[in-house]
Amino acid sequence: MFDWDGTLLDSYRVDAQAYLEMFRVLGIRWGLEKLKQHYSPNWYNVYRAARIPRSRWDEADRLWRRYYRHKEARLFSGARAVLSTLRRNYKLGLVTSGSGDRVRQQLRNFKITRRFAVRVFAEDATPRKPHPAPLRLALARLHLAAEECIYIGDAPADIEMARRAGVASVGVVGTSPVPSKLRAAEPDVTIDSVAELPRLLAKFE
Repeated sequence: MFDWDGTLLDSYRVDAQAYLEMFRVLGIRWGLEKLKQHYSPNWYNVYRAARIPRSRWDEADRLWRRYYRHKEARLFSGARAVLSTLRRNYKLGLVTSGSGDRVRQQLRNFKITRRFAVRVFAEDATPRKPHPAPLRLALARLHLAAEECIYIGDAPADIEMARRAGVASVGVVGTSPVPSKLRAAEPDVTIDSVAELPRLLAKFE
């Protein structure tokens, strides 16, 4: 099971730029360092940290989508090859806090939708990460037990979700916007990039 943003998709730069432009319009004096300090896959946690009133969350969502739409995020180097390799021996799943509309379109653009036997988006399960509900939904759809699964992510919330679901975790520290926090979350294994996954998993076969 994979996270999407920051794990397979090199999106943090464009994600952060969209945040900063949204903050500017809303009159919030946050720079990149402040965003990194409070970054979370659950963007509502970012809104809370930035003290955006609940009444303006819909406006913040619209602004972020507007600015993100004009930016281009790419797959990390080697991500496509990793998915093709692992698909031969494993069922692959995607469990992301990203909105379904955005991530589905990105999957179509990269022509990798069918790589994943199950896809869980932000709207599919509540509560969101780090609650285990999204990962448990993916397991249920694939009729798998927690001990049959590994979750790969780049954020502390990914590791907490996996732990609470009883799933082993791999932290991708090399692409994480918060590598020290990711290590502090104590994933079962750490790697620098998803390109290392086939060699890592081969040790356990």
